[in-house]
Amino acid sequence: MPPPRGRGGFGKKGKGKGKGRDNKRDQKGSKQLFKRRNFGPFTTEKIEWIDYKDVELLKDFIGENGKIIPARITGTRTHYQRQLSGAVKRARYLALLPYTDLH
Repeated sequence: MPPPRGRGGFGKKGKGKGKGRDNKRDQKGSKQLFKRRNFGPFTTEKIEWIDYKDVELLKDFIGENGKIIPARITGTRTHYQRQLSGAVKRARYLALLPYTDLH
């Protein structure tokens, strides 16, 4: 049986996604001496649990159209972002917050 043709071979070397990227990362990392640690709004205020009844706090994390603002924009950590989304959903269900900007 002849060997397989094309890109299907596992042992062959070829142009992969990671080829040649390591050098660029090393150069980029050498310029920066240390990474600045980011602190989100909940860690600075030392909030342990996000309460759905605190509507004023939740309004800061909801955009004009009623969507929850992503963590990459607000700087919220994943643990708090999960609590935040649950609290917003609960507050919406109890009509403390609007689902959309039209309500």
